[in-house]
Amino acid sequence: MPPQHEPHRRRARVAFSEAAAKQLQEITSEAELHALDRALVVISVDPEAGDPLPGTTDGVPLRQYTDDVEQVRVLYFVTALRTVVVVAYIEV
Repeated sequence: MPPQHEPHRRRARVAFSEAAAKQLQEITSEAELHALDRALVVISVDPEAGDPLPGTTDGVPLRQYTDDVEQVRVLYFVTALRTVVVVAYIEV
């Protein structure tokens, strides 16, 4: 009998707020782009990977994902349709 596998989960769509899009345009380092890309992949695979920020219980909670290896922090929220909206990309 073949092994049981978890059902395939679709990645969340990632969108950027105006502020985050502006930050993206200002990235000139390939290392920074790689670090951000790595963090976005983690969040798109598991939108709950980040920690909820305190004081954001009204409406859609803002989350923070920190990757200590790549020295990156991303602030985002997840919509009801499982779209990850990046509010800001902040280099740690």
